[in-house]
Amino acid sequence: MRVIAGEYRRRTLRSLPGLEIRPTSDRLRETLFNVLCAGNPAALAGSAWIDLYAGTGAVGIEALSRGARMVHFVESSKAAAEVIAANLKSLAISSGFKIVKAEAAKSLRQLEAAGCVADYVFLDPPYSMQDEYAKTLAALAGSKLLVERCIVIAEHEKRFDPVEACGELQRYRKLVQGDAALSFYRRQISNLATSEPRSS
Repeated sequence: MRVIAGEYRRRTLRSLPGLEIRPTSDRLRETLFNVLCAGNPAALAGSAWIDLYAGTGAVGIEALSRGARMVHFVESSKAAAEVIAANLKSLAISSGFKIVKAEAAKSLRQLEAAGCVADYVFLDPPYSMQDEYAKTLAALAGSKLLVERCIVIAEHEKRFDPVEACGELQRYRKLVQGDAALSFYRRQISNLATSEPRSS
């Protein structure tokens, strides 16, 4: 597993042995960031992220490598949180992040209470915890964490389809790659005649 692009390009990242952690594959991560950057390498500069169910921290670290100013890594597993810290240390990243050792729902309440906001939220619960998708998307839809044009991305099994819409969050794109898929959500703009998301 490696960083795809940016400041830490080609640097390797640690993972945990066994099946407890399932990192987002290099190929899927590359696809994700190609979509978000849309050909503009500086598109993520200064952005703020929440990496939920962060695992090894690969997605959040990729964001930092590409210029994100802040990433909150949310991970309830102590072992995984230690791997995230080790990966950040190996890249000599000492600022622009916070590791939140808590369950997703609790962490979102904590971040909101602290006045945090995000331009991007990535969530990748263990595939066996399918209920977490709807719960987490509902929590995000009702929170003040998302800036107006925030993009929420859920990684999931191809065979499993998360909700099409949850509160104000509406899925506007779905990409399938191998056995995995990415669903992209934005808040609906209720004062527009169309339900299409506002272009960025």
